[in-house]
Amino acid sequence: MSDTAFRPSACPACSAGAAAEDMAARAPLPDARLLLSVPGAHCAACIANIERDLAKMEGVNSARLNLTLKRLSVDAAPDIEVSDIIARLERLGYEAHEMDASSLSMTATERQGRDLLMRVGVSGFAMMNVMLLSVAVWAGAEGPTRDLFHLVSALIAIPTVAFAGQPFFRNAWKALRAGRMDMDAPISFAIILTLFISLYESLLSGEHAYFEAVVMLIFFLLVGRYLDFRARAAARSAAQELAALEVPRATRLLDGQEQAVNVAELAVGDVVLVRPGGRVPVDGVVVQGQSEIDRSLLTGETLPVFATLGHALSAGEVNLTGPLQVQVAAAGKDSSLHRMADLVANAESARMRYTTIAERAAAAYAPTIPILSLAAFIVWYWISGGDLRLSMNIAVASLIITCPCALGLAVPAVVTSASGKLFRKGLLIKDGSALERLAEVDTVILDKTGTLTMGTPVPTNLDQHPVDALQVALALAEASSHPLAVALARALQQRGIAPARLQELQEQSGYGVQGVWHGQTVRLGRADWVGATPRSVTAAYLTIGGASRAFTFADQLRPGAETVVQALKAQGKAVRLISGDVPGAVRDLAARLGIDDWQAGALPQDKASAIAALQAQGRKVLMVGDGLNDTVALSQADVSISPASALDAARAASDMVLLGRDLSPVADALRMSKTALRRIRENLWQSAIYNIIFVPIALFGFATPLWAAFVMSISSISVTLNALRLK
Repeated sequence: MSDTAFRPSACPACSAGAAAEDMAARAPLPDARLLLSVPGAHCAACIANIERDLAKMEGVNSARLNLTLKRLSVDAAPDIEVSDIIARLERLGYEAHEMDASSLSMTATERQGRDLLMRVGVSGFAMMNVMLLSVAVWAGAEGPTRDLFHLVSALIAIPTVAFAGQPFFRNAWKALRAGRMDMDAPISFAIILTLFISLYESLLSGEHAYFEAVVMLIFFLLVGRYLDFRARAAARSAAQELAALEVPRATRLLDGQEQAVNVAELAVGDVVLVRPGGRVPVDGVVVQGQSEIDRSLLTGETLPVFATLGHALSAGEVNLTGPLQVQVAAAGKDSSLHRMADLVANAESARMRYTTIAERAAAAYAPTIPILSLAAFIVWYWISGGDLRLSMNIAVASLIITCPCALGLAVPAVVTSASGKLFRKGLLIKDGSALERLAEVDTVILDKTGTLTMGTPVPTNLDQHPVDALQVALALAEASSHPLAVALARALQQRGIAPARLQELQEQSGYGVQGVWHGQTVRLGRADWVGATPRSVTAAYLTIGGASRAFTFADQLRPGAETVVQALKAQGKAVRLISGDVPGAVRDLAARLGIDDWQAGALPQDKASAIAALQAQGRKVLMVGDGLNDTVALSQADVSISPASALDAARAASDMVLLGRDLSPVADALRMSKTALRRIRENLWQSAIYNIIFVPIALFGFATPLWAAFVMSISSISVTLNALRLK
């Protein structure tokens, strides 16, 4: 094939359109904003070093590093590639990864967390000050002094309630406008009525005002709301993380000239250049060149795949060794990577409709609260002969004492306690409802590469080769960046093997490395290239003269892999291994770990389909995976776990993240979930018993609003203490 890029034929009108596009393509491109993740940045010195160094780079207009997000924003000329920035940062000692600007705006979740925390601080500060004034009243202040303290308390409490109570007021108003009653409606009624009656009592020189009760009520409710938020908030949508993996720009070949264009501008039939080390920006077919492709993100295959003329590539794959020209079959929103992001988004939105036990109980309980309070007001107003003050006090006390505060804390208190214990064991819980779902799991699906294994090949038969062969193999392996060559070189160096002296070293893209040793050609690479008989296991082949030998490899087991499989079986869970790797590797690992049910060669949709089929049978599925090919399955499963070494998208799609290399905490989490669910149910029963005892006391007029707020606080504290038993 000639070097001229292939272009499909077109009608005259299409040709005119193409000419217009070509003219537009020749117009100067605007400066680009490149976004990179720099996980190694950790201090102010890192900011100064990175920004100062990039400012010296030709074509870079400015660079700003956000240390909190570990995110680098670079304004650069259109001819500056992300790979150039990454290479410069690596020379500076920082690892960096490309990110997509469209998926990195501040989420509503982040703003909500900061907003809640600010309101907790304001209400807590106000509560302490109002309490100091109330102590003076309780100590015996009377007359004008008592009235003054009440009015000063009102000046503190009213703006505090107006600001800190907004989350409850907004939710209650939305619910009432929609014709329904949620947990925030009775809370809002209690807050407003308590504030009103306290101000009413203060203006009439009444003996009792309850400003400290209303501020304390808001403080405890906000603390519970914030605990619930922290337990539930996941990092970022997995769909957004997948979108961040899409390459925003590509190099289009037009009449032999290279043009940097946005991927969205590419059309079917265009030809793009993918350089070694770059990510494939589109779905397409190789029309020129040969190389090896890392498909592990999409399929879970351990080894690179050889690609040459006619080979189909998918967006998100990584070109390893040689330049490729790829004819576009699908780009942008039509690419396989973008479609996978859509699948994940659909799965996530479906799971977001899950409601916790506490929410279901509150949905049934909340509508009865204002009815009881209103009934108490009417009955006492009739019994007392029209005593508005007494009737209002009893109604407010009933509202406060029946507020589902303990009910609202029942789940987050347990989740927070269990999360802390599992965190110390090496497992981070991202979704507050995950423990509840995990307790129902009866089937565990495990990925292979990067999950049960470390994803790094290890030579297994070095002792079977003579020293001179090892020396030649090391010299050849050091000249290649292929994963097997890198693993072989590392293992031989650790053994103290010295490399042989070779001449005419050169790497053949997609095949291997060759050189000359003592006048004879030596090669390390693919079996068909070196002239060896291929084996059924993963291997790299060495030929010296006419003799060939094979270096076999096995994937290193992740610590705790054998332990966790045995523990899951001991708990009565069905364990299944599903991997995109080749059947031989999956079969060997399954036999080694004692897993009878396994599946090899699975595509991302195959894993999700297998989980959906189990769910259709009424099974509850836990998925443990780490790759891009696992994200749809992780979102489809009832609950999911990924290692910290996993792809960002996989971690975002999962409910829990393993912080270390050990898999053992997976079994611990399943055991802990059972205990946590038992504590949640205890808390719900405790809340119910609290209401059975104290609601009649309030309705019969034996509780003031202050006493009701105190009892309500005690119930919340008791729920929290029961949750702390998990520790």
